[in-house]
Amino acid sequence: MTSGRRRTVALVVCGLGWLAATGTASAHGGSLAGGGRESLTIPTWLFLSTGGAAVGASFLLASFVTDRTFVERIHNWGRPLSGGFEGILRLAGQLVGLGGLAAVFVVGFFGPTNARTNLAILLVWVGWWAGLAMTTYLVGNSWATLNPFKTLAKLLPSLNRSYPARVGSWPAVGGLLVLVWVEVVSPLADQPRLLASVVAGYTVLTIAGALVFGPDDWFAHADPVERVFRYYGRFAPIGRDEDGLRLRLPGMDLSTPRLVDGPDEVAFVVALLWVTTYDGLVTTPAWRDLTTPTVDAGVPPHLLYPVALGLGFAGFLGVYRLAVRLSRDMSDTYLAPAVLAQRFAPPLVAIAVGYHFAHYLGYFLVLAPSLAVALTSPFADPAVVPTIDLPAWFGAVALASVIVGHLVAIWVAHAAAYDLFPARLQAIRSQYPFIAVMVFYTMTSLWVVSQPEVALPHL
Repeated sequence: MTSGRRRTVALVVCGLGWLAATGTASAHGGSLAGGGRESLTIPTWLFLSTGGAAVGASFLLASFVTDRTFVERIHNWGRPLSGGFEGILRLAGQLVGLGGLAAVFVVGFFGPTNARTNLAILLVWVGWWAGLAMTTYLVGNSWATLNPFKTLAKLLPSLNRSYPARVGSWPAVGGLLVLVWVEVVSPLADQPRLLASVVAGYTVLTIAGALVFGPDDWFAHADPVERVFRYYGRFAPIGRDEDGLRLRLPGMDLSTPRLVDGPDEVAFVVALLWVTTYDGLVTTPAWRDLTTPTVDAGVPPHLLYPVALGLGFAGFLGVYRLAVRLSRDMSDTYLAPAVLAQRFAPPLVAIAVGYHFAHYLGYFLVLAPSLAVALTSPFADPAVVPTIDLPAWFGAVALASVIVGHLVAIWVAHAAAYDLFPARLQAIRSQYPFIAVMVFYTMTSLWVVSQPEVALPHL
């Protein structure tokens, strides 16, 4: 066995061993703002078998799915969808987006102060970041039309300064990390006035950037929210090509060449995967136990959270870059590492989708009745708000979604390998490091999803 293959196998074994050390797992259906959650106990052997099944499936795909014609037929399958009402739907979507932004401002500043009844809080976190984001990868990217910031920017004149090519999408990478850090450390989910103020600040910054560089360049490169929904939308069964809307198999559009173009876009995909993991990680008992001695030693908690966010992102990105180098060595290819990094980054979006669904499905289902009541009476402040109690078995849905995302990622990565490499064994060998990395990412997500949620410690 070559040294590169030994290192890959060692990484997989370490991931499985770490998972085994967790013992029994208490699965949950998502993070509940101000609410409890139902739990179910999953035996260690079952938890391990799910990870082992994902690893085994990856090798089976690498070994048996070698018919390039079949792979191309799966990825190219699609049906055109009628676009006769596209103009009307686009206008309606833009009006809905502007109405939603106006509601966040009006109800956020002047509505009830109770977070569980305030429409601004529920609309942003339950309706938008949970519900709309899930529809983006389950159905299609409607945010491209709903985005009120883009609608406003296109109504205003622009200086149309040239966007600096050397900057690329790095502002979107930094913006995504900053937005998640602000979400975690600040009481945005509890204080409607603060949330409305932050949204107002984001609106000013976004409109200013679009006015300087033009809305097309700004939203294509610098805006982190637009990019998140764009990548999520590439997983969806409904997408757009040069002929209009098209129905396709979920996740297959992630194999499109040049979907990720440059180290900045690779970093954004890894950041998208990491921030969703980080959002759940900081509410686990393990994070609380790990950081308590550090805080007791005098390290400010508000410093601890951004440092952990940055170090975790650097770790995720470093592991991916290591896999790229190992893949190049094992496949014995003339292709530059940058080419491999860009080509194999899109499959990670499928893992991010699986974890987002695992993290937010329960959250959305529990609080959707509260959102419905707030939509009908935005300025009411009822003493009792309706919620849904999830059954005890619901936590298994979260675990299953992480595994499904992982399997889709493996399929897309193999399709990319067959597209890049002419030889069958060369394509298979190139995937060993990436499979190990996907297992590492996925088992990290599985472990986070399996942990009981605790209040954010030290803040």
